[in-house]
Amino acid sequence: MVTAGQSRPDVSSAAVPLARVVRGDLVESVHLGHVVVLAADGSVRLALGDPDVTIWARSSLKPLQAVGMLRAGLDFDGAALALACASHNGEAGHLDVVRAVLAGAGLGTDDLRNTPDWPLDPDAAWHWRADGEDRSSLTQNCSGKHAAMLATCAARGWSTGDYLDPTHPVQVAARDAVADLTGTGVAHTTVDGCGAPLFSTTLVGLARAFARVSTSPSGPEARVAAAVRAHPWHVAGTGRDATAFMTGVPGLVAKDGADGVYAAGLPDGSAVALKVLDGSGRPRAAVLAAALAVAGVDPEVLGPLGATPVLGHGQPVGAVVPTFGPGGDA
Repeated sequence: MVTAGQSRPDVSSAAVPLARVVRGDLVESVHLGHVVVLAADGSVRLALGDPDVTIWARSSLKPLQAVGMLRAGLDFDGAALALACASHNGEAGHLDVVRAVLAGAGLGTDDLRNTPDWPLDPDAAWHWRADGEDRSSLTQNCSGKHAAMLATCAARGWSTGDYLDPTHPVQVAARDAVADLTGTGVAHTTVDGCGAPLFSTTLVGLARAFARVSTSPSGPEARVAAAVRAHPWHVAGTGRDATAFMTGVPGLVAKDGADGVYAAGLPDGSAVALKVLDGSGRPRAAVLAAALAVAGVDPEVLGPLGATPVLGHGQPVGAVVPTFGPGGDA
């Protein structure tokens, strides 16, 4: 294993099959990647591929960034804090919270600097467009995080027009939280799809961070955990697997990330993190369910949550099958 601060940039190195896509009686395709499962004491219970691989954790970092904002002076909880951790659908209930957070900071939607986009939810997007609206920073799935960043700036008296600058105090606070919670340092910085700075970590570091968030008895980490546990719909939305997993598994803190990333922590300190090499979201739920089963969650609870059917003419003709854990094919 590499030590803190070291970097292993080639995510393809040592990747192994995580899931097979079975259609009929043939394997149609295979998703490679990396998985790590940590036991409650922090030891590695399972490692497939390279647990020390350096990754962009994408939106799986949002709970960590929220911890950084709370440490810097942000002071809200509940649905607003859950939405700070969200990649939301852009449904009406999500947008109402974003507007309320901005209004509470004396700001408006024009202050958001995230990349304009349609709502993720197809129905919400249809209604938004039917009302004559265009792509918007409000409806883009990261607007909750950006509203929280702006609210942090307002609370501290920091400038808001340049809050996306990596050297801005709110981004420094987020980066420092990522480095602290993961224990791996930040070796690389780039720009995420929403326009915010994005910080690298390792897969095992990401799992370690979710273990800390899910077990902290007090402080910012505990506030984040309480918010997402109480408001899982605000973290994603209708029909989303992150909401389903946190609703179905008591005490789970989970966050998906673009390009095939998922991380989750359990109240006993067990934690998992995964990276699908090809960036596909298709196998994530099935692989997460298999990893959580290894961590000790009841497979009967996880079965419906991880079920990912392969369709033919609109009907199930196969499934995405993990290569490990209960029900795995290897």
